[in-house]
Amino acid sequence: MTDCKFFDAPSGRRLAYHRIEGEKPEVVFLGGFKSDMEGSKATFLQEWAESHGRGFLRFDYSGHGESSGKFTEGCIGDWAQDAMDMVSALTKGPQIIVGSSMGGWIALLLARAMPERIQALVGIAAAPDFTEDSLWAGLDEGQRATVMREGQIGLPSEYADSPYIFTRHLIEDGRKQRVLLDQLNLPFPVRFLQGTADASVKLSVPLRIIEHATGPDIRLTLVKGVDHRFSTPECLALIATTLEELPR
Repeated sequence: MTDCKFFDAPSGRRLAYHRIEGEKPEVVFLGGFKSDMEGSKATFLQEWAESHGRGFLRFDYSGHGESSGKFTEGCIGDWAQDAMDMVSALTKGPQIIVGSSMGGWIALLLARAMPERIQALVGIAAAPDFTEDSLWAGLDEGQRATVMREGQIGLPSEYADSPYIFTRHLIEDGRKQRVLLDQLNLPFPVRFLQGTADASVKLSVPLRIIEHATGPDIRLTLVKGVDHRFSTPECLALIATTLEELPR
């Protein structure tokens, strides 16, 4: 992989990215909460794109990876704006948006804000509205009081040795960014991939997305026994197959 480049966004944030030129529709990968563009799905998709001659973009949200900013100062709205800025400035025409976990939420925010720039959408263990429906809902009264009083709380995570820091700002902004309160118009092919052993995103989440969504071609694939990472060789192969089978 080559060294990353940097884009100075209108927001003032400096965003790190990798982009390769290729055939359209290009693929844009949106990573998850506290993930960076060097994760297994992001790098696998770049290798897939290179082998298929397809254009591809992966990047770090502000406060993530090589991009500017502090993670604890960011929120869903900031990261969605980062994604919109990158798509607007670095790509042309409709894109295939692939969102993993929180990236699935951000993909749906892009679908709401700029549907004309989306050729298709793929959600991998998509986690829309998780700050309210999972994070806040899972806190007890004492933990909620800590967040409101101190502005943040550290919670253990199976994905890191140290606790994840969740801020009051993240939670309050997340309430403004929810996509599952109203109907979701998705007028392009949509594919959701979900593992049945995902402890972070319950099976009710993709079903709820489909209940809220309207569109001509929306499908959900469940993979028995797969967890939230969705990054085994078999899962990566399924992601590739899903992309290859999308109408062009």
